[in-house]
This record gives sequence, structure tokens and C-alpha cells, in this order.
Amino acid sequence: MDINTLYKISYGLYIVSSKKGERRNGLISTTVFQTTAEPPTVTASINKLSLTHEYIAHSGVFGVSVLSKATPMKFIGTFGFKSGRDIDKFDGVECTTGSTGAPIVLENAVAYLDAKVINSLDLGTHTLFVGEVVGAETLNDSELMTYAYYHDVKHGMSPEAAPTFIRKIGG
Repeated sequence: MDINTLYKISYGLYIVSSKKGERRNGLISTTVFQTTAEPPTVTASINKLSLTHEYIAHSGVFGVSVLSKATPMKFIGTFGFKSGRDIDKFDGVECTTGSTGAPIVLENAVAYLDAKVINSLDLGTHTLFVGEVVGAETLNDSELMTYAYYHDVKHGMSPEAAPTFIRKIGG
């Protein structure tokens, strides 16, 4: 089996964010997708070990920021390769708060969604959180960052906790 075939599945690059009390956290995700049109729902796959998972499970809300192609690697690194247990990922980042109370990253975003969790599915290492979209806004017409662009042009990697992480044979 050629496990690299999974790289042919199209993904975007998103920040999924949530809160616990006054604390905010977010992470880079490639696995956010529209699930239904009526009511409008989106699903996000989140690793159970992440702080963002803890916050979504606690608060029942999450935001999704759709990243632009021009998003700097340093910005992606902050949300994708650093832990909110060690740093405040929102420090100095342009953001807002959705009607659900979820933090929404505006910086480098093309659009955002604000969702309340209506269902979840335990998948072992990850949870699929299904959220009813209660707020959404297109911020600009910039090109969207795809995982293929991030991987092939920016030479970005997936952290081991990501659903798109593929362990190299012999590595």
C-alpha cells in the first residue's frame, strides 16, 4: 500500500480555536469540512492530547479561521507547532470573539466560522466535533491556503499529532 496516496486528498489550512473560561487556544488544522447545509454544520478533527480539544470539549464551541495563501510560516508555526500550555498563541494576534464566545483569529484569515458543538465522535486518538454554524463572515478575496501549497511550495510539515501526519518508513 502506498500511504503517500493520502497526500492526494485536498485539504485547506485552518485555525480551529476555542476557550475555557477566559483562556483561549487554537491550532492549525487541515481537517475541517462542511457536513450539512441545513442546518449549516462543519466538522473538525482534533487530537485528544491538544489543549484546543480540552477547550472545545469544555466549552462546546469553536471558531474556524480559513487561512490565506500568504500566511507566513512563522504564524503557522505558532499555531501548529507550539503548545498553548507553554505560550499564549493569541498574544499580539488580531482576533475577535464570535457570538458563541469562541475566539476567532482574523489575522491572515480569508473568512471565519463560529460554531456550537452539536455532536462528536470518538475516533481513538482524535475526536470529530460537529458544530452548527451560527456565525460566518468572508473577510477578503485572497487565495486560500491549501495543504498541497503548504506542503509542496512552502515545504511545511505536519506535526505528529495531526490527522495528516504520515510516518516515514524507517523514520
